[in-house]
Amino acid sequence: MAAVNAATNSLRCTRTARAPHAPISDLCRYLGLLQLPPRRGFHSSQCRMEEAKETARSKGKADAPDAVQAAIRGSDPLGPKPDHLRLSAQKRAELTARRERESLQRQEEKARENVKLGSLSSSSVFGDEMLVEADAHPSNEAGSTAPQTLASRNYDNMSRVLNPRPNARARWQRNMLIRHVRRGGRLTKEMVIARTERRHLVKSHWFKTSMKKLAPLCRQIAGKSIDEAILQMRFSKKAAAQDVLQHLIQARNEAIAVKGMGLGSSHTLPPPGPVVLDPSITPAGQNQRANKTSKDGCKQETDIYIAEAWINRGPYGKRPDYRARGRVYIMRPPHTGMTVLLKEEKTRTREQRDKEEKAIRKRLGKNMWTQLPDRPVTNQSQYVLW
Repeated sequence: MAAVNAATNSLRCTRTARAPHAPISDLCRYLGLLQLPPRRGFHSSQCRMEEAKETARSKGKADAPDAVQAAIRGSDPLGPKPDHLRLSAQKRAELTARRERESLQRQEEKARENVKLGSLSSSSVFGDEMLVEADAHPSNEAGSTAPQTLASRNYDNMSRVLNPRPNARARWQRNMLIRHVRRGGRLTKEMVIARTERRHLVKSHWFKTSMKKLAPLCRQIAGKSIDEAILQMRFSKKAAAQDVLQHLIQARNEAIAVKGMGLGSSHTLPPPGPVVLDPSITPAGQNQRANKTSKDGCKQETDIYIAEAWINRGPYGKRPDYRARGRVYIMRPPHTGMTVLLKEEKTRTREQRDKEEKAIRKRLGKNMWTQLPDRPVTNQSQYVLW
């Protein structure tokens, strides 16, 4: 640094004095002294490699693991290589395959934790059996995630929703008991009908059709037996008839499985083979064939028929209608559903009998004149009067 300062002062003095005849040799000698001090210990990779080797040798004598790392590192000045770079191609392939298997196993375990077992609906006829099996085989594990059974439920918490007004419920039960006692245990006509006759109400999902198109189909199947209605919808040319067909098949299956309707019918068992969901493609039973008295055959008490069928207006959707000049209108396609009420032929027979009896009572009312009306016998004696 002293030499550099001296050279700088000499140049400054030379510039100040403005000597016109400065020798070139002096300037070259001064310029040779103007060298910047180095900021790095070395300027080439070769020096760095040599220094790394010297450091590895010095550490290898003192510590054995450092010597091993230096041997693994070799001539690489950047330090030890990763494991996957030191392995051969076959080793790397095996390592990659093992990592993939572990990743798949973790994903399967995570998916298995999120899986929930399916259950039956509350209206299923097999729900009681599931609950009984769950109560019979309780889980012994402390941290088990078994489904909650009826025995482990807290009915105090459930009563807040199921019985929000206990006093009003108690009063209603008291009034019902008093009414039953006053009648002497006799059942009303509605109670007898509800206990002896079956019925099933089924509501469909929303069909993508209008009420104007679905209403004629409902009027067509109302009053027909379930098999005849399914047959009508199968060969109907209406687009909505296929949706109605699937809904009728679903309603028939629910009525048989949930309410036990149609089980006492005299239909013959189907032939062995695959299960046929559409009854319209199966041969008619003996009681369904035409005879001399009825074109539909004789009716059984347990045959299912459609007592009522009506439609329900659904929500309107939104659909773009692209017009000319970049204009877009919004169309509102309608959605419509249908509801069917299924009953057994026993109910229709009773309704027809009640209708005839009502007509007879109307004809034999007080306003009707009869030649010899029926009168009660009066002044009866114990012995015959000759």
